[in-house]
Amino acid sequence: MISQTDLAAMLCSRLCHDMLSPVGALANGLELLADEQDPQMRARCMELLEQSAKISTDKLKFFRLAFGAAGGFGEAIPMDEAKAVIGALASDAKRVEVHWAIAEPSLPKPAVKVLLNLAQITLDALVRGGTLDIGAERRDGAVEIVARARGDRIAFDETIGRALQGDLAESDITSRTAAAHMIAVLAEEMGGGLQYKLGDGALVLGAVLPEPDGMIG
Repeated sequence: MISQTDLAAMLCSRLCHDMLSPVGALANGLELLADEQDPQMRARCMELLEQSAKISTDKLKFFRLAFGAAGGFGEAIPMDEAKAVIGALASDAKRVEVHWAIAEPSLPKPAVKVLLNLAQITLDALVRGGTLDIGAERRDGAVEIVARARGDRIAFDETIGRALQGDLAESDITSRTAAAHMIAVLAEEMGGGLQYKLGDGALVLGAVLPEPDGMIG
């Protein structure tokens, strides 16, 4: 099994890769703003800076909950927090409409990590826009999660699907598949599992996660 140090390094690589574009845009925008004298162009530069700053902030908020320790919360995370970060990423991605089917006011931290990562994977698959349906419910002592992407084109690397199911060789785990591998390990530690289905213009990712003792209810 891949070491925790190697997995952490790959997740850091993923974070750096995702942050490079908006942070680079901030740097470029500041350079342009320093040299630009035309008022209209300066106003346009400010708009681009604000957009890049928002995207950077949205991504960091997502990474905090999806990969990090989510400090400041207890054993459960309010679903409003999860909905806010996914809604922001979908807004930044453009042409993606998010539908929620979650009645629970909060879910255990591990379940939220899984939900956010599944949502991110399905969101990334909607390269030409579409709809993202996210649902979760407590049933028989477990949290059941589903994320479904539907659109004109679904771009999904099934290597990520194999990582979700724990079928990926250690040598095939990269920064691209590290997040899927991480939540597969997390699901296994909880005594649950993940699955995926691709076809008919849709990508469906699911999880069944037994709840920690003391949190069932």
